[in-house]
Amino acid sequence: MTQVRDAVAYAAQLDAKVARLRELLAPFAAPEPAVFDSPAEHYRLRAEFRLWREQEQRHYAMFETGDKHTPILIDEFPIASQRINVLMPQLKAAWQASRVLSFKLFQVEFLTTLAGDALITLCYHRPLDAEWQAEAEQLAQRLGVSLVGRSRGQRLVIGRDYVEEEMTVAGRTFRYRQPEGAFTQPNGTVCQKMLQWAYDALGQRDDDLLELYCGNGNFTLPLSTRVRKVLATEISKTSVNAALANLADNGIDTIELVRLSAEELTQALNEVRPFRRLAGIDLKSYDFGAVFVDPPRAGMDPDTCELTRRFDNILYISCNPETLAANIAQLNDTHRIERCALFDQFPWTHHMEAGVLLVRR
Repeated sequence: MTQVRDAVAYAAQLDAKVARLRELLAPFAAPEPAVFDSPAEHYRLRAEFRLWREQEQRHYAMFETGDKHTPILIDEFPIASQRINVLMPQLKAAWQASRVLSFKLFQVEFLTTLAGDALITLCYHRPLDAEWQAEAEQLAQRLGVSLVGRSRGQRLVIGRDYVEEEMTVAGRTFRYRQPEGAFTQPNGTVCQKMLQWAYDALGQRDDDLLELYCGNGNFTLPLSTRVRKVLATEISKTSVNAALANLADNGIDTIELVRLSAEELTQALNEVRPFRRLAGIDLKSYDFGAVFVDPPRAGMDPDTCELTRRFDNILYISCNPETLAANIAQLNDTHRIERCALFDQFPWTHHMEAGVLLVRR
């Protein structure tokens, strides 16, 4: 009965999100959105817990927003991946049995993948020494994970400082390095659906793609197979390095990656000023037929939004449909919505991701 009630509750919440997206896109005569649901549990591939000390033991804890004094103690976390739920009690038993591992440990972060990889970050209010490293190496081996130890001014890596993910789009499997501390999509199952939707929406083309906010190349890799070549931009050094590794790991040589913000690229394309980071890249050699954007929650700034206007096709993934609607309002006089979609990345919350394909009127 509990599973039935949960399924009914989940369906009702998803319906409410679809209704909200329809409402936001109604002023632009949007078609009916495609809806991509999520598993109701074990969908979240990363999780972060503070530790709360009670009766001489440390427990996983979370807090309500704005309340740092009333912990919610956690033994299992059903929305997290199966791997995280298996590792949680094993890690807790390890720190309970070892003062070296538990002393001034205040936070634990888990990063896992659909492919089965796992990395655990342990955060401390003390320097980490050789004794800690020796015990952490044994723990990593026992759990079959990589470990990162963090304290002020220290970052010790045991194994790798990234996990490896695999996503299959249109029958091709792409491999991704996802670094510790960098942004990755938290819901791998829905992420794979997003990649397939974007791949289908872009379609096969004989021109070039500009991508802004490319991150570790999550969308870049599959979309590159739909166009002649890609110019992708990202400002985070960690994400740029991961993206470059992902291009090499997947044997893709049709992508040029530059470390520029969307605002800086706008200036470069408008020839406002030159950038040394664009040395060796001939912007005039590109025949851009489409632009792909996946901006932060604030959406695109007005200048970047104006930049996208020059493209016939704008493929837009948004983690905040409110700012998506504001950006579409700026573009509505020249572009119309041809496709839209809702991706339920965050079940049991009000958050949702959306995708639109805008084409020139």
